[in-house]
Amino acid sequence: METFDPNKKPKLKKITGLLKKSGVIAVLVIAIPVIGIGSVYNIQEQEQAVLTTLGSAKTVAEPGLHFKIPFIQRVQKVNTTIQGVAIGYDPSDNQSEEADSLMITSDYNFVNVDFFVEYKVVDPVKAVYASQDPFTILQNISRSCIRTVIGSYDVDSVLTTGKNEIQSKVKEMVMNKLEQHDVGLSVVNVTIQDSEPPTVEVMEAFKAVETAKQGKETAINNANKYRNEKLPEATAQTDKILQEAESSKVQRVNEANAEVAKFNAMYEEYSKNPEVTRKRMFYEAMEDVLPGMKVIIDGTGKTDTILPLDSFTGAAGAAASQGAGNNATGQNSLGNSAGNGVGSSEGDRTGNDGKSGMKQGGSGTQSTESQTDHGSEEAAE
Repeated sequence: METFDPNKKPKLKKITGLLKKSGVIAVLVIAIPVIGIGSVYNIQEQEQAVLTTLGSAKTVAEPGLHFKIPFIQRVQKVNTTIQGVAIGYDPSDNQSEEADSLMITSDYNFVNVDFFVEYKVVDPVKAVYASQDPFTILQNISRSCIRTVIGSYDVDSVLTTGKNEIQSKVKEMVMNKLEQHDVGLSVVNVTIQDSEPPTVEVMEAFKAVETAKQGKETAINNANKYRNEKLPEATAQTDKILQEAESSKVQRVNEANAEVAKFNAMYEEYSKNPEVTRKRMFYEAMEDVLPGMKVIIDGTGKTDTILPLDSFTGAAGAAASQGAGNNATGQNSLGNSAGNGVGSSEGDRTGNDGKSGMKQGGSGTQSTESQTDHGSEEAAE
């Protein structure tokens, strides 16, 4: 049988009060950090946040720490840097995926084409709430536009010369489609990573064609470079020749005009006094000609004969004079021997003949000198 203790009830009340206070404190200790952590969020440089308050969303673009009301406001971060999506191959191992890469061209040829589409988020709110999966929408739009554009080009353009044009058209078409869907994404660039035929033999043939076309372009570029180098030089040379010809033309025309003016002035003076002018012209011509000439003027006949002295005073003249001296010496010795052998009378006669010959030679020399003096006087007159 239990005994009644009147102090037991107050003890129970104290214990119950202590337990209630401890629970509140524990709840506060747990709740305060949770609420504090949940009310702060950080935005990086390459991010933007979508802050939703009771169903109303707005964009927070400033990087750094921001505060929100726990359990009332919700934050979703969005990466706003340029990102990429591969079409036609797996970027992890670069293996082609024929389901996306195999396409047909306008001339009914099959070709494998790999694309890489670069995009970024331009409106975070639309990227979060306008669609459930904007990335899948971008992939589907890109596949559709790529097949449409590839189907409008022939296989040569797809593999060789038309890549840049195809990239531009695909980019423009994808951007227009994204604007229509309005999912908050924008295309930055579209690049053809690789384009090749589906079989090895055809691939090698097309590579050979591509190499030949590149060689052709290289040759054309080299030819244009050579032309651009040589054409200015040829133009400059042509201008130089034309200028020299023009200068020579002007010079000759001026000289001819000067000669004409000189002749006209001389003729005017000649018409006033022909005899004086004729003599003056003759003297001026002789002043220019005679100082550089060595001649003998023979005026014995009706026609004056000019004999140049250079041909006679050179080696031939010296040899002739030497031969003449030897002949004279021989004749003298012959006369002496003949006089000694035959008699004094014949020797005297031979000696007299020699003296007469010498006299004749002297007279001939004197006549030549007189003729030279006479010719010089006539030339002076």
